[in-house]
Amino acid sequence: MSSGLALPTIQTIEPAVYFSPPPPPLDPQALPHTGMLHLHDAAGQASAHLADAAGHAVHQAADAALQVLGSLSGVLLVGRAALLGTKLLAAAAVRAAEEQRCLERQQQLAATAAEQWEAAAFAAARLNARRTALLARVARAAAASGGPPGSPPVPDLPPSLTPVGEQLGELRRHMARAEEALHRAEERQAAWEQQRLAALLRLDEERDDDWQDALRESRQRALRRFSAERTADAEARQMPRQTAPGRTPGALDPEEVRRTGAEILGELDPYAAAETAELAAGAVRDAVRRAADDPRRARIHLTEARKFVRDAARQAQQAREAQETAALQYEFLGYETPEGVEDLAPAPDALALLRRTLDQGTPLTPAERELVERRVDERQRALEAIYIREQCAGAVAELARRFGGQAGAGRPEGQEIRLDWTPDGWEPGHWLRATLVDGRLRVATMYRGGPGERTAEQRALDDARCAETRERLAEFEEITGGLGLDLEFKVESTEGALPGVLGEDAVVLDEPAATRRDDRHDDRADTVRYRTVDGGGRR
Repeated sequence: MSSGLALPTIQTIEPAVYFSPPPPPLDPQALPHTGMLHLHDAAGQASAHLADAAGHAVHQAADAALQVLGSLSGVLLVGRAALLGTKLLAAAAVRAAEEQRCLERQQQLAATAAEQWEAAAFAAARLNARRTALLARVARAAAASGGPPGSPPVPDLPPSLTPVGEQLGELRRHMARAEEALHRAEERQAAWEQQRLAALLRLDEERDDDWQDALRESRQRALRRFSAERTADAEARQMPRQTAPGRTPGALDPEEVRRTGAEILGELDPYAAAETAELAAGAVRDAVRRAADDPRRARIHLTEARKFVRDAARQAQQAREAQETAALQYEFLGYETPEGVEDLAPAPDALALLRRTLDQGTPLTPAERELVERRVDERQRALEAIYIREQCAGAVAELARRFGGQAGAGRPEGQEIRLDWTPDGWEPGHWLRATLVDGRLRVATMYRGGPGERTAEQRALDDARCAETRERLAEFEEITGGLGLDLEFKVESTEGALPGVLGEDAVVLDEPAATRRDDRHDDRADTVRYRTVDGGGRR
């Protein structure tokens, strides 16, 4: 046996994973030991988190309260949130609230720590997106105000939630307070938007008492419905909007038509677009005008008005979801890694589009939406690559902790990471080398020296070390499973160990030369991508 090949995928995002400084690039002119970051000395992932994970396939639910969310785990979860729909985020918020209630009742939870943290992080991302979208809406309304009902109310909101560095219980308490404050602010803004819409349609200019009574009652129902629909539970279920039963007067009396028309207009979504709302108001006016002399036509106009109100509600809901999605994507693409950590590729084109849609309320075109989604996907893939690199380094560090020996990391050109581990008893002649290139993890048995004929004694020792490597590969699979990765090595049988120099880029473990492509830059579609397994076929 010479090497084993695996394609690591992310099964779960473990909560306590931080960015760590990248291994230094190797200097080919340096001594063999330079360019190596000793994993024993790097706190990084060879921490208590790794030691605990090594003993368990996954963290148990009881561990969740003891952990704080790491920077890498946190931004990865925000990226996942940016790829999901608002309905799934709302469902996560429901789960997070229910898990907190279970803890308060001292009931046992079936969810693992990773699952609890995912639900909480998704819920926090949803709240932050709603907060950003609301503040953008208020800013647009303030800039455009001038007529009744005056300037919009200033939202009294806490700062954005920052889950990284917080414990789970603390984050849930902050989320509960933020949810309550945000709900109040949204209700106040909805009431102001409703008054603004009524002023635009001149609904309050009608002096008829029956009209005003019907309008006021219908508007109050609309506000209560809006408030109820903004809860996580309602959004997760996303039931079809239940409007008041349509009441078409039987004996089309003009006064009854007016009252029915007022009820229909009062049902308008507070955030309804003025253009669609004006169509509904026009249909009601036509119904009132034709009620006495053409009852059939009046009935048709009332039916049209109801359709316009339904259309306005659907458009308003879609606009809110689009704004909150833009806020989520803006937060994710605007994230900057901690100081001392490698930078992520910037996305100024997508950020400019998202900023525009938040500032101006204009939706993205299909081409613009495709560009933004591509940038989000690219960043998420880059972060998943870093996560896999960190967890593979942590797995090697844990192997060294369990079985002794020195372990180090380097980053030769063209490789995401190169890990060398010399198990106790293998020195000075042999060690294990793991390389991660284009999503492929290869582990090989190495010996010191260059290519050439090996003596019978050397070949026998090579074979013994290769046999031990098979055992280490199984242990590596077990450890990485506890760190949230899913991988299975395919053992490639060749003749003995590979030559190399410990600590140097002596051998690049890649595909055999016969299968390499010279024009790899033209084959991006064939490059292995990091996949996230969540049951939905999504990375």
